[in-house]
Order: sequence, then C-alpha cells, then structure tokens
Amino acid sequence: PLYLRSFRARQAALNGARPAGDVLWQGEDLGVTPAWAEVTRTKEIVPERREQGARVVTDVYLVRHGETQGDSSESGLTPLGSWQSHRRGQEIARRVMTGHRVVMACAPTNRARQTAEHLRRGLTDNLVLFGREAEVGDVLPMAEFRNFAVATPGGPRDVTAAFRLYHREMERYERIGLGERPGWLVEIDRFWGVQQGGGDPITHWLTMPLLYFEPPVSCVRRFWSGVLRIGTESPGNSVVVATHSGPIRAFATWAMGYDPGEPFNAEFVRVRLIEGGVTALVLYRNRVQEVRIPDPADLAADPIWREAPQP
Repeated sequence: PLYLRSFRARQAALNGARPAGDVLWQGEDLGVTPAWAEVTRTKEIVPERREQGARVVTDVYLVRHGETQGDSSESGLTPLGSWQSHRRGQEIARRVMTGHRVVMACAPTNRARQTAEHLRRGLTDNLVLFGREAEVGDVLPMAEFRNFAVATPGGPRDVTAAFRLYHREMERYERIGLGERPGWLVEIDRFWGVQQGGGDPITHWLTMPLLYFEPPVSCVRRFWSGVLRIGTESPGNSVVVATHSGPIRAFATWAMGYDPGEPFNAEFVRVRLIEGGVTALVLYRNRVQEVRIPDPADLAADPIWREAPQP
C-alpha cells in the first residue's frame, strides 16, 4: 500500500538508505525477510493464492439413483427418476472442461444402471450446449459400488434381493407356523419392520450391530477400492458413479464423523482427490472434510462379503 511504501521510504532516509524490505521497530532491525514472512504468515488472515493451493486431480461423484418404482423389488426408474438423473448430469457437466475425460460407473442393479445412463445423456447434452469437447466413457457396472448385502443361506444377497427371499420365507413360516426362524430372517424382518413403522432402516443399519448384514465400514472399504481401481485402470478428470443411498450415507458418515442424513434421489457426495494420492476432500450438504486416502493394503474386505451378492 502507498502509506506503507511512504513509511518505509522515510525510515530508509532516516537510517542511511537501508535495503528495502527490512523491518524496523524503533530504529532496530528485526531481521524480518520476505521469506520468513511467507513461512510464518497466518493462513486464516492471509489466505493462500489460488496457484498455491492443492491441485485436485479427480472429482468423484457418488450419486444416489433416481426415484424408483419400488425399493423392495429390482425395478427401474419412474419418469420423475429419469428426469432427476438427467438433470443431475446436466449440473455435473458445468464442471467438465474441454479435454477432460469422464468415467461413468454404476452399481449392478437396474435402477443404478438406468440412473447412470440418464446421467450420461444429461452430461453430454450440456457439453454440446456449452461448446466443450470432452471424452465421456460408456457406463461400466462395478461390484465395488453395489448396495449393502445380507448373509442368507444361499450366500450374500443385495438387501433388495434378500427382501424377496425374506418375503417368501416369512409367508411359509406364517402359513405353517412351525419351527424357529433363522437369525438372518429375524434381522431382516426387524430391518424392514422399521420402515413399515415409519422409521429409517438405514439409521438402524448404521447404529445397531447386525450379525447378518454387511457392516457399513465394509461398504466404505468397497467404495474406496472401486475409486482406486478406476484411478489405476482408467483414470479420468471426473468419475460419476450411480449407486445406492445406504453405502453413500455410510461413506459420508465415515468422512464427516457424524450421520449427515439420507441423500435424496439423484443427490451426490463429492470426493475430490488431491494430487499426490494422500488426501481427499469429501463434500456433502455444505460441509467439507479432508480425509486420508486409505492404503490399498488396508481395504481387504471381510471374506464373507468378498463374494458379489447374487441378483
């Protein structure tokens, strides 16, 4: 500022034209240099310049599927769900620049696949509208981004597929009324009973120890495995993943340290991978949390959940 330059000029004249940049206090040299000031400055008062900040190499969008015809069956999207997904793709396109590469992935379910297809259409539509040229890959189903599973006698099943099996078995027990019900049937009956009673079954899954359900931390490990696999096999500037609300919410809870709530249809959690592969920024509902990217050796899943759930 002009007043500071004038002050230093007067001090230099009084002290025999001392070198510019020396800091004086009552005529005494404090030994403050520009390099020392740069190291000791307070970032809260003097924020870093844009070129000094950490560089984001990949944006990952974990998008919940659009509105479906029913969560208790393997059904597709409603017309509203298709519109929600297409509109979300248009919004994501604003952050895709010319020369970028976009990787599209989804959970292996009908509603997630249809959501990813509509996300891709909306994204490419707006890229044309904005006059940008970017490479948008085809939708790739990935088991790492599947919904959480339930251990059934036939092996791990997606919670939706397990509901159909549960419904059939419960009808048999209620009709015959003989024998003790197996543990997995009791737990899934309690899980769906929470929803039928007007509660939140995902909160029940996140907070209550369940013996036959895949733990939330296993879903977080799976998601990180999928993100790191994409970064190794087909890296891109943006990664758009259509998946399910339960694992997304578990991921956000792990990152934030508290349960931030159920994502709406087509709402997303954004993960920004920082250059160097050490840390990432997780953004969800106006909150940002820096997390450490786990080492691939730490992401080995529990053997019971390593097998992909049956459809």
